[in-house]
Amino acid sequence: MVRIPAIEEQTGASASDLGLALLGVSGGAVITMMLTGRLCRRFGSRPVTVACGVLLSLSIALPAQTHSTLTLGLVLLVFGASYGGINVAMNSAAVDLVRAVRRPVMPSFHAAFSLGAMTGAGLGGLVAARLGAPAHLLALTVIGLLVTAAAAPALLRHPAPVPVPERSRERRVEAPGNGPGPLRGTTRKAVALFGVIALCTAYGEGALAEWGTLHLQEDLHAHPGVAASGYSLFALTMAVGRLSGTTLLERLGQTRTLVAGGMLAAAGMLLGALAPATWLVLLGFAVTGLGLANIFPVAVARAGALAGPSGVAAASTLGYGGMLVGPPAIGFLADWLSLPLALTTVAVLAAAAALLGHAARGASAHRPSE
Repeated sequence: MVRIPAIEEQTGASASDLGLALLGVSGGAVITMMLTGRLCRRFGSRPVTVACGVLLSLSIALPAQTHSTLTLGLVLLVFGASYGGINVAMNSAAVDLVRAVRRPVMPSFHAAFSLGAMTGAGLGGLVAARLGAPAHLLALTVIGLLVTAAAAPALLRHPAPVPVPERSRERRVEAPGNGPGPLRGTTRKAVALFGVIALCTAYGEGALAEWGTLHLQEDLHAHPGVAASGYSLFALTMAVGRLSGTTLLERLGQTRTLVAGGMLAAAGMLLGALAPATWLVLLGFAVTGLGLANIFPVAVARAGALAGPSGVAAASTLGYGGMLVGPPAIGFLADWLSLPLALTTVAVLAAAAALLGHAARGASAHRPSE
């Protein structure tokens, strides 16, 4: 993100051209997510994770080598494809680990993602002042390859267990998610339900990332530095919530965690969207981050428990779609109504996620105590 202005200048792209090029990231990710689910079923999630890690690392350096909008769009398509692939593969591997350790540790992995995003953004801003874009992105490629090389032996040493829902162990051949065929019947509906839950929460993440700062600056007339801290605070509380997610899930169970998180996020976002004071808006953003923190990880984990990599792929694709839809939807609604009212849709969808989470309480593959 911090290198987008430099890449824009290098390619000579206009704002609209850059927007079209950036669609390559989204397009590549959405296209490959379902394909990666099939690859994981055939080759295993761990080898696919390593392969996507290598491809993602190599693709990071490519945007700095482009000199036209077309080539930028093409290399961003490659980056998006590798990003979408590793997203599904890593979550599928995490579902296997959750099953093996018999603890709901999925939020911890997503906490690492949140902390990595925050750290990368912060360090990227510091490095950008000292290194040009080509050197900076090449360094990230080297770091990514080294991390992948370090993780690969542990990932590839032992094959992952075959993902079979516990309630179907007597019918292993026909178990959902155990074969190469498509999802069917009630399994497909349950996975779609968890995908919609993920979409509702990712909508909020995307909306706050793009519009939270603008809301503080234009509607509350906050200082630019204070306005910029709004999303940082949201991301920080989301990371904190995910770090405590395993304990929360063990105490409350999955359904109560989904419902409580959705309702907390809805209340926080109503405060963040409609409060008349800057500090109240910041408080609302922080509460929203805590509420949304564990909903996406739980939704993906339950989809994976039901249908293996195919479930992870379906839920991730729907969830990522929510992150894509959120910012433009808020923009259209802000023009039609106002930005504060547009941001209340985040609260509406968070409440919807809570209701859907309650409706899906019987869809877990292993029905934990709730």
